[in-house]
Amino acid sequence: HRYLNPEREIDEGAAAVHGLTLDRLLDEAKFAEIAPALLEFLDGAELIIHNAPFDLGFLNSELERIGLPALNNPVIDTLKVAKELHPGKKNNLNALCDRYQINNSHRTLHGALLDTELLAEVYLGMTRGQESLLAEIDVAQAVDHDPQGGRIELTVRVQEAGADELAQHEEQLNEIDKASKGACVWKQLLLNGLAR
Repeated sequence: HRYLNPEREIDEGAAAVHGLTLDRLLDEAKFAEIAPALLEFLDGAELIIHNAPFDLGFLNSELERIGLPALNNPVIDTLKVAKELHPGKKNNLNALCDRYQINNSHRTLHGALLDTELLAEVYLGMTRGQESLLAEIDVAQAVDHDPQGGRIELTVRVQEAGADELAQHEEQLNEIDKASKGACVWKQLLLNGLAR
């Protein structure tokens, strides 16, 4: 973990997000000074990045500016994985920490080191097992090897309900149907043969 001299003014909005000012960073190394070591460190590594196109866009722009090649590492974009696992829900780092019960109360600003530690925990949470009503999702197939972002194909293993589960489900639907005075949509779908 290193701070860098950005060699430009820092936007007030960005400073409010990460808490860093140009005055604080003036004596730090410049990107060109650490880029070769960074590329060596990342050589052959699979990168796990939340919203990868955003971060890779900045990194590759800086690499291009100093005449070095863009990163072409394999990338897992955890934002894409999260959107596949939790469609229609907020999938920013704070929301994912809440969803996977990861304590982020000490995160008052967006700092690269803390965000990296939290993302590592979130990624483990997303890949270690069933965290919701979804069956197991093969996250290994959600690896996006295109740093510029590409389509992620996910597979979902279907597990049919057993006889006991179907009976419990039917009982629950009957209770819902009774409470809603016959307005249970799932019950109507089952009666019409439209649901399994």
